[in-house]
Amino acid sequence: MRLRVGSTALRPICPRGANHDGRVPQVASSVISRIDYNAAARELHVTFTSGRTYIYSGVPGEIYFQFCRAASKGEFFNTLIRDRYAFTERR
Repeated sequence: MRLRVGSTALRPICPRGANHDGRVPQVASSVISRIDYNAAARELHVTFTSGRTYIYSGVPGEIYFQFCRAASKGEFFNTLIRDRYAFTERR
């Protein structure tokens, strides 16, 4: 799966992460359960284990890819995303 600029579709956690049937694997994290990215809108969608999803605006694609590769998703989120990008909660 590739990230396409101009696409409005969300991209699952890691470009190679989707199963062949299209299901997205869960994130290996005690705090974050899913990460999606909309390249056209530069929006990062983060779903926490609480079930709440937040949409972070203006996030560069490289941050998304680094997030996918981070050994600790929670640490990466706290250091490089939280308090750095405007966000809204998806209801």
